[in-house]
Amino acid sequence: MGVTELLLIGSVVFLIAGSVKGVVGIGLPTAAISMLTLFIDPRTAIAVGLGPVVVSNAWQIWTMGDIRGTFKRYWLFALALGTSVFLTVTVSADVSEQVIFLAIGISIVTFSVLHLNFAMPPMPDRYDRAAQVGFGTVAGILGGLSGVWIAPIIMYLSARNLTKDEFVRASGMLLFIGSVPLVTAYVQQGFLTQQIAGVTLVLVIPTLIGFALGARLRQRISNEKFRKVLLYVFLLLGLNLLRRGLF
Repeated sequence: MGVTELLLIGSVVFLIAGSVKGVVGIGLPTAAISMLTLFIDPRTAIAVGLGPVVVSNAWQIWTMGDIRGTFKRYWLFALALGTSVFLTVTVSADVSEQVIFLAIGISIVTFSVLHLNFAMPPMPDRYDRAAQVGFGTVAGILGGLSGVWIAPIIMYLSARNLTKDEFVRASGMLLFIGSVPLVTAYVQQGFLTQQIAGVTLVLVIPTLIGFALGARLRQRISNEKFRKVLLYVFLLLGLNLLRRGLF
């Protein structure tokens, strides 16, 4: 696929994905990667999404504030996440597309199920450090393979019974921190070429436009109904990716 065609497809995908995040506050990489894999190979899809994902998550933690305090509370999760993302990309550089499809499918299906109807049991403080390492490592392995690592983050943060603002701050920070070693490893392994780097930076623009449109649209539609429909769509896309990985 040529650069012009990739830019056109990517612009439409990230306009939609940005709008989704603007309406319901979630789902940018989930929507973008699941749609992009309908047109391009999964490694390229993940690489193309890196610019919008890094910028949107950096913006999220900047606007929420208390960056230092949030990092101090979740640095262990961040360390396990970042280390396992980088190592997973390095170790799995030669795995087949089927394995990547399976990893993306598992990430998206888990993400959808968690948001549709799931409640984590409360986690006592005494287990917090071990949980941060465990969930952070699992998130990093999934992220290194699929580019989507939100599901284990949701599971951990939900078990900690956080306030809404703290949940958004922590998830934004962990998503951003996971994206930094992912970019580094993709450059090192040659997946993020100069050409794709230019494309992913340009795609930040339609992402931000979509985000602004979604924020406006949020005032005019039923947020809960839209979220439920969207999650069922994600579930179908995820199941299709699992199918492509298995058959």
